Amino acid sequence: MSLSDDLARTVDTVRSAVPEHVFEAIGRSITDLQATGIADRAVGVDERIAFPVLEHLDGAPFPLADRLAGRPAILVFYRGGWCPYCNVALRAYAAALPEIEAAGATIVAVTPERAEHAVETAQITDGGLGFPIAVDKGNAFARALGLVFAVPESLRPLYREIGIDLAAWNGDETHELPVPATYVVDQGGVVRWAFVEADFTRRADPRDAIAALKRLRLAAA
Repeated sequence: MSLSDDLARTVDTVRSAVPEHVFEAIGRSITDLQATGIADRAVGVDERIAFPVLEHLDGAPFPLADRLAGRPAILVFYRGGWCPYCNVALRAYAAALPEIEAAGATIVAVTPERAEHAVETAQITDGGLGFPIAVDKGNAFARALGLVFAVPESLRPLYREIGIDLAAWNGDETHELPVPATYVVDQGGVVRWAFVEADFTRRADPRDAIAALKRLRLAAA
């Protein structure tokens, strides 16, 4: 079963679980966000990413450059553990971890959610994800890449209606989130493959990211 199949099933599950007016409003917000062109403006292929110091889940500094240690990497930006689509994607990358490591690469997930929530997200698979989650407080890293948007004010009470309080979850009042994005970067931080999508029901398939890693490895051989 592909990631796209799992995501399609998740759309159906969410539709049956939330009030129709909420589901429709969220759908309209996706269309509106796509119309802004945010995905086209974000950092893309052949651009260099400056690796910041993020946070480990225990609050300690997470120097991203040290974690990558001169290896190619997959960077997965996700909205939060409250998002079922994020969890489906993270599980897919956890399942693909042996192939990612066999390609000589590493993977880091990046999120604006508070550390205590990210700790729970890390346990969505038996035995944990197998790769680290780094906390991007205030979406500073995602903002530098052009990935950040604010959830419309009209949508915020509807999120709360279905139990999602972004201000409490992220620990700030901005109601800002990153659009889903996955980057394959080389040892120097140059983006070699990118998936940026304003529609959060769509995610980068690990198979495509792994194919990019393999191409990168062949080019370096």
